[in-house]
Amino acid sequence: MKQPLTGIRVIEFEGIGPGPLAGRMLADMGAQVTVIARPQKGAVNERIGGSADNPLRRGKAVVMLDLKQSADVAKAMALVAEADALVEGNRPGVMEKLGLGPANCAAFNPRLVYGRMTGWGQSGPLAQAAGHDLNYVALTGLLSLSARDGQAPIVPPTVVGDAAGALGLAFGMACALLDARASGQGRVVDGAIVDVLAMLGTIVQWVRASGQLDGPTPSPFHDSPFYDVYRCADGGFITLGPLEPQFYALLLDKLALADVDPAAQYDVRAWPALKARFSTLFASRSRAHWCALLEGSDACFAPVLSLSEAAAHPHNAARGIYGIGADGALHVAAAPRFLPLSVN
Repeated sequence: MKQPLTGIRVIEFEGIGPGPLAGRMLADMGAQVTVIARPQKGAVNERIGGSADNPLRRGKAVVMLDLKQSADVAKAMALVAEADALVEGNRPGVMEKLGLGPANCAAFNPRLVYGRMTGWGQSGPLAQAAGHDLNYVALTGLLSLSARDGQAPIVPPTVVGDAAGALGLAFGMACALLDARASGQGRVVDGAIVDVLAMLGTIVQWVRASGQLDGPTPSPFHDSPFYDVYRCADGGFITLGPLEPQFYALLLDKLALADVDPAAQYDVRAWPALKARFSTLFASRSRAHWCALLEGSDACFAPVLSLSEAAAHPHNAARGIYGIGADGALHVAAAPRFLPLSVN
């Protein structure tokens, strides 16, 4: 099938992290993305990415331009004038100082969708402050939800903040492109990571409103025995999440815990003792044992895998989620996927 953004031309002013990831998402969907890159490699990219090929450039053309030179700024504007969309990830005001801000570009291309990727947004007291993924997740309140009592919270680096922000910007740009095609009028897409993260926390806010998060009442997501990570005898870990009564009953049956009443699943008074019992039980056998017993069932189970283990897992392999390059690096397939609406 033809990718849905085939024919869309995007100019990406290369930055770090979420901006290039948003561009990569658009390229994966068929857009023709041209990256305007600095002649010199950025310090963060060099430190984090090393000498490995940059997967965020996959499917993109790269043009080296020095935007401190007026001639190269003119070359950049010529590319923008022929584009449908633009992605940039600088602090607010930087593109305007270069003469490449929304108003400058609109004079050459009024249909342009101008995507701005920042952590804090184009306005507000923190707009000019530096920050990274962990800071944005912290400010939205969502980082606090990953903490256990008395322990520091932690989230997977770059995934919750940067990647979520990139996805939000890509979604916003796709929406704006639809409108620009119909109306002939472009617009700025303000892709602030804190905005996108807060929006993605809508279900969290719903659960909080019921008193089951962020309060004094025991939470099924932090305190229950049936939604947690457990250590196994070999040092591996497994996860459980059977929130629904029928799935919880199945888990108890598979664990041969006939003396535990499934109807008392949400009796918070019983949670501490049952969690301790679960911990002892799972610590008695290897991760492989629990995978053989529970994986693929409705017990809402999955092992905690390393990245290399995840690439080799049969489900992920069957879906082609990961590939391994000649250099041994993992490559991730585009998502979401598109299938025909009907089969003739």
